Formats: sequence, C-alpha cells, structure tokens
Amino acid sequence: MRGVLILWLAAAFCGTPTAAAAGGGGRFAGWTAAIVQADWRDGRGRPIEAFDNARRDLVEAFLRAGFARETMVDVSLKNAPPQRALQDLQETAALGTRGCLLYFTSHGAPDHLVFGETEMTPDVMANLVRGTCGARPTVVIVSACYSGQFVNALEGSNRMVLTAARRDRTSFGCGADERYPWFDGCVLESLPAAADFLALAAGARACVARKEAEAGVALPSEPQLFVGAEMQLRLPTLRFERPAS
Repeated sequence: MRGVLILWLAAAFCGTPTAAAAGGGGRFAGWTAAIVQADWRDGRGRPIEAFDNARRDLVEAFLRAGFARETMVDVSLKNAPPQRALQDLQETAALGTRGCLLYFTSHGAPDHLVFGETEMTPDVMANLVRGTCGARPTVVIVSACYSGQFVNALEGSNRMVLTAARRDRTSFGCGADERYPWFDGCVLESLPAAADFLALAAGARACVARKEAEAGVALPSEPQLFVGAEMQLRLPTLRFERPAS
C-alpha cells in the first residue's frame, strides 16, 4: 500500500502545477489549506466520531481565522480513497501562490500515519508537501500518535511543523466517548485567542499539557514544534482575523 502512494505521488507531482492567484484581500489571500481526516476508527477498528468532529470544526475555525473557503479542501478518507484525497490536495494547492496550510488528523504508529487503508511514512509525507506547496511558506500540523517522527523529514527554512506528540510518544483522545482527539480539541480551544500560528502552537501545547496533567497521564505526549529560519520572520506578520465584537 505504501508503494501505491509513492508511485501516485511520483506521477502526480512530476511537474509543478501552474498556480493561479487566489482572490481575497486578507493576510492569507493566496494561501491554500487542506484539512485531512485520515482515519475514522478507534484502535480496534470500530467507527468513532472524534476525527469527523475535528475535521468539520477545524474547517470552520480556520475560515474564521481568515482562510478562504474557495482555496480550502477538507477530506475524509472514510468517504474517499487515498488517491482521490491526494488529487484534491494537488488541485487545491494549484489555486494559490503565497502559502500552504496542511493539517492531518489520524492514528499513528512508530513508523507511519494511518492514511485510510494505506500508510503515510515520513518520506511519503515529505514528497507530498514538497509537491503540493513547493517553496511557498508552509505550515504542516500532524495530529496523531508518534507524529514527531515527521519533523525531521519536513524541516525546511520555509516550514513550520507542529505535531501532537514526540516521535516515541502516543497522543490521546481517540476513543468513542471523546468529542475530539485531545490535540485537535486544544487547537480549537486555542485558535480564537491566538494572534498567529506561533501563538496557536504555544496555546495548543499548553492545553495538551494541562489535559494530560488533569488525567494523570504518566508519559505526556509532548507536542513538537519546528520553525524554519524564513518562517521565524514571516509568521508574526501572518496574524489571524478576529470576528467583529
């Protein structure tokens, strides 16, 4: 299955898509965004709602923060095969020229992210991000157990990478009785008050630590953050919009 993803990526991204300038006048004009729900089951394969809820509400939250719906795609791999999801990402990325937001929520294992019925390894995700976003400023958020494994593969001067856990730690909140995975819930909790992506990362990490402390978690997930040199200067200028009071 991993080989299928690699071959598809090689065919899809052998050339750089010609991007059209996206409309809109906010700080995220020309940015594209993809919210990808890559699993819909608990650890035993039973359907749960947490990932669906996160995808739906993350879309609304990032729209309120200033992203445009016409340059955003949200995908559930419960309803679409992986190849179709990747094609949607590629087509959406071609709509903008200024920046990319990619958000994945799923289960994770020590060597991959669950991607529907397939697996997405760090090298496959690196090829995906390179092919969809190129040299544009790019924010990648990975919500899954062991998601810190993706940081090294995704590092770049034009990248910010935020993960739900260290490469050797699980994250929490993927059970049938949870509204969201804890990390996704913390992103949603932090976003309304966050000025920019750096503040969002700080708020989400603090929120996760609080939830885990309250639950008595023995091995905290320790969400990871990487910010490339170019992004250290750019991110403070990319301020989220706030609803009128």
